[in-house]
Amino acid sequence: MPSFPLLSTTLILLMAGYLSGSWLGALTVCRLARVRDPRFAGSCNPGFSNVLRLHGKRLALATLVLDAAKGMPVLWLAKGQGLPPWAQGLVGLGVLLGHSYPLWHHFRGGKGVASAFGVLLVLTPAVALSCAVCWALLAWRVRTAAIASLASATLAPLLSLWMAPDYVLVILVFALLVLARHVWNIRRLGRGREPRLDEGATARRDERGD
Repeated sequence: MPSFPLLSTTLILLMAGYLSGSWLGALTVCRLARVRDPRFAGSCNPGFSNVLRLHGKRLALATLVLDAAKGMPVLWLAKGQGLPPWAQGLVGLGVLLGHSYPLWHHFRGGKGVASAFGVLLVLTPAVALSCAVCWALLAWRVRTAAIASLASATLAPLLSLWMAPDYVLVILVFALLVLARHVWNIRRLGRGREPRLDEGATARRDERGD
């Protein structure tokens, strides 16, 4: 049975992870740039892909970096404290839950893909980078973020069996959360109504009259 110091440290860091995850990079980026709030435009998702469609690559990249990086300090602390993989996973799960259901924004958050990448980059860099390559290749090929995200989330636990067996259960939980957050995307994909990544670029050109 885990000791009380281990459980208390894990709980404290889990809460810290949730609070850090509750800060949404997309909102900060869009407010600083004085552009439309992504929660009320496009797919109404405060994440990388919606910002890309609405406001272009520069703001989308900033959103990606912030959402990936926000949980890293608390995860580095968890690793530095020598927490076992399951405890590190709970801290990472706190980050993802914070992003998906943020305390500061009425529990209306994003899908957790960028945040999951940041969490995995600390816990299992090889799995994170492999999934990132998968996401990028699929997004480039099919031009649909949801398909790339669903495929990457499905691939992550399988890769962990080979690259990071101590984190298999942890990564499986992460993947299930990401998949659950994409339930509406799956329904839209089935109806052929999921927006493509390049739709926003066309709309912005039309607005400018290009």
